[in-house]
Amino acid sequence: MSVSTRNRASVVGLGKLGAPFAVSLAARGHSVIGVDVNPEVRRSFAEGKAPVSEPGLSELMPKAAARLQVTEDLRQAVRETDFTFIVVATPSTPEGGFSLKYVLSAARDIGDALREKKGHHVVVVTSTVLPGDTEHHILPELERASGKRCGVEFSLCYNPEFIALGSVLRDLANPDFILIGESDPRGGDALESFYASLCDNSPPVARMNWINAEVAKIAVNTFVTTKITFANMLARICERLPGADVDIVTSALGLDARIGKKYLRGGLSYGGPCFPRDNVALSHLALKVGSSAGLAQATDKFNREQVSGLASRVLAWLGGRGSVGILGLTYKPETNVVEESPGLALAEKLAEMRIDVTVYDPSGTAAAGALLGDKVRFAGSAEQCVRNRSLVLITTPWKEFRRLKPEWFDVGTSRAVLVDCWRLLDPAAFADRVEYVVLGLGPGGKYAGTVPRSPGAPPSADAR
Repeated sequence: MSVSTRNRASVVGLGKLGAPFAVSLAARGHSVIGVDVNPEVRRSFAEGKAPVSEPGLSELMPKAAARLQVTEDLRQAVRETDFTFIVVATPSTPEGGFSLKYVLSAARDIGDALREKKGHHVVVVTSTVLPGDTEHHILPELERASGKRCGVEFSLCYNPEFIALGSVLRDLANPDFILIGESDPRGGDALESFYASLCDNSPPVARMNWINAEVAKIAVNTFVTTKITFANMLARICERLPGADVDIVTSALGLDARIGKKYLRGGLSYGGPCFPRDNVALSHLALKVGSSAGLAQATDKFNREQVSGLASRVLAWLGGRGSVGILGLTYKPETNVVEESPGLALAEKLAEMRIDVTVYDPSGTAAAGALLGDKVRFAGSAEQCVRNRSLVLITTPWKEFRRLKPEWFDVGTSRAVLVDCWRLLDPAAFADRVEYVVLGLGPGGKYAGTVPRSPGAPPSADAR
């Protein structure tokens, strides 16, 4: 890919993906207009503050400030730019699909602006949609509002991002690949060239029609969830086999080029705003077209059962009495998102069992508090969460939790149980203080230490 000129782009929706995307584009020299109806978001940008919690975003904003303006006027933004990226929310529906309410509202306004605009414009849907939505819902809305023909006077592309919260800026700059569903080659060419200025690497570009791109998007995430679930299934098996260690097993599996090492760690269930719902969406799609959804349904069922299974083990470890500390409420480190978080789900499950639960998270306490209320106690630090607890679980691999001190686990004459779900700590340092438990280790097994990683790789590289 090559690019010779800077582009003018409008980004509709300045949320967890839209805000970093707009800032990244402006920081790399593009003229960007961000559009959001939320006055708090616009105020944050006006004050030079990041509207969402994302590592590196606040530091990058000054570099973008001169080329980034934020408004609520979508029509004006379209008239003054060449590309418009729709990055609004598509909430899950009760049936398992995605609501197009906000996408179609944006499409109507974009179409109104295109009616008066001269020259070619590329409309890009980045929000996740179901297969068929671009052709049967978004396209008609754009053509009806604009009075123009797609593929002639404007182009429409489906271009979902494969990013993870907590590493959005890095993922935008170094994607594994670029997925483009295009209405016509002109639009696809323009969008491919556009990405040349955003990516530090030279990712392969997969260009296809809308329906194939829509299927590919939810299929990628569903495949990853299946891989995670397979590793977790192995962990549960290894826990029942003397001498078995899931880390050793999955390390061997990962050496096979057909499998690979990423997302192959036996531990807790996956969570977050993308994996669970994309998996359910693929099931919904399969049933909708009269096909089998068995694999995706089994993955989702097994994943959701993991929290209940772990809660039962907590009861057994406690022996009928004692209190529990849970370290980690976000679904992964470096984010404040608690959606579908296993730590949050576990806290809620144990509270329902009338167990005294104390929780702590470096970033997700406010969001978790809105969901848990007074069902649990909220600690102000990791130490406070650990002190005087009969059992402590590390459910999110925050770097902060690698600094836990053995003396915090002193509970008198009994030994506390420490369940290190992500193998963050050195068992030898805690051997005299706690009963150290690792998920995926067979009876009588002795865990040697943390999982080996490639040099420079963060401990949370494969966190769900």
